[in-house]
Amino acid sequence: MSVFYILYSLILNSMTRIGLISDTHSYLDDAVFKYFADCDEIWHAGDFGTLELADQLAAFKPLRGVYGNIDGADIRQIYPENLRFNCEDVDVWMTHIGGYPDKYSPAVKRTIYTKPPGIFISGHSHILKVMFDKKINCLHLNPGAAGKQGWHKVKTLMKFCITEKKIHNLEVIELKNTM
Repeated sequence: MSVFYILYSLILNSMTRIGLISDTHSYLDDAVFKYFADCDEIWHAGDFGTLELADQLAAFKPLRGVYGNIDGADIRQIYPENLRFNCEDVDVWMTHIGGYPDKYSPAVKRTIYTKPPGIFISGHSHILKVMFDKKINCLHLNPGAAGKQGWHKVKTLMKFCITEKKIHNLEVIELKNTM
């Protein structure tokens, strides 16, 4: 076995593959399971719509999520408003209504500037965004919306990898239009 193969295997095994989704509003496209099949975890940035939908995702892959403004008490008992955690060596903060660089919501603004994460994830807007905030050295991700409700025209998801402190292989996925 070559040294290259051993090093490649070590890197591959220490990588975490993430499927990022938001604003499903009680609708889960079957294609999500196909696109997230190679993911290690699924992260949902709020507005699940139903606990059954969250349970479907959690039965498929380990799920981290936050509740959104449309989510009821059943979801809010399980999923927090804000979730801050480490994935590999990256500090991640996920919330549903968070805004984006230079326009963060009042609820997160103070903390994001005093203790910025490496990745800040929000949903709510139904607008897919990938922005790097140079002021705080933070990657902002909003996967758009994967449900049928809302003003968006295309359902979207994201996939990316985290290896130690590196965020890489970001992929935007547009789901077939069944709206």
